[in-house]
Amino acid sequence: MWDFLQHLSYWNWLAFGTFLLILEVFGLGGYLLWIGLAAASVGLLTFIFPEMPWALQFVLFGLFSILTAVFWWHRQRSAAKPSDQPGLNQRGSEFVGRTFVLHDAISAGRGKIKAGDTLWLVVGDDLPAGTPVRVVGRDGVLLQVVAVQPD
Repeated sequence: MWDFLQHLSYWNWLAFGTFLLILEVFGLGGYLLWIGLAAASVGLLTFIFPEMPWALQFVLFGLFSILTAVFWWHRQRSAAKPSDQPGLNQRGSEFVGRTFVLHDAISAGRGKIKAGDTLWLVVGDDLPAGTPVRVVGRDGVLLQVVAVQPD
């Protein structure tokens, strides 16, 4: 083992980097991509400086792994933008704050409103059908409503 470490060549690093990139193809979420690129970078440096000691190669590999991971993490965070449609794929969130008329009375805490062409289950205080209600929140597919006070 000691002899192997003393004679690490750029082929070893390139093979290791290729192996990590192949593993990344199987869907590990990007983690091995950056480590594989770090190994390939050490392989390139070892090709340019073939007498580089093995300990320095491992230190460079660790340093490059950390730098590439931090670079990608920083790039991902700076590229993240708030959505222009924050309620997308959150059924019912578009109704929060809007007023509807109860389609079915709220009895035992549950009733229905008609929003568009769909009947939605609502939860709230018991109220008769036809009462105007305001949607104040949602819990999964249940809309939370309160009675609208007449002006």
